Amino acid sequence: MNIRMLIPLGLLVLTLTGCSSNSSAPATSVPSPASHQDEVQAERAKLSAEDRELVNAQEWCVVSTDERLGSMGPPLKLDIKGQPVFVCCKSCKRKAEADPDKTLAKVEELKAKAKSERDGRK
Repeated sequence: MNIRMLIPLGLLVLTLTGCSSNSSAPATSVPSPASHQDEVQAERAKLSAEDRELVNAQEWCVVSTDERLGSMGPPLKLDIKGQPVFVCCKSCKRKAEADPDKTLAKVEELKAKAKSERDGRK
């Protein structure tokens, strides 16, 4: 047998063996919604009771509106024109501060959305 034929054959054997092995290593998976919720709540628990209440009222990042506050670590508190505003990360902080009026309008929109969702679950 030629060495050129052995290499592809060896790769094929390794590939097939790897696919059928019963590894004891845990499979990585997407976290369940319940565990994600637990992580969000754990990050929010690091805030003061007053800030936690404000975060719960806003629920989502004012810039990355699909990110729940606490999903990327403790939410960051900003003061925009004397109003408390929360963002998910430092990158969003710069964007929120760049357009204060837009940011404050979005906060009100997010609070209404969060209230509507809470009322719908009752």
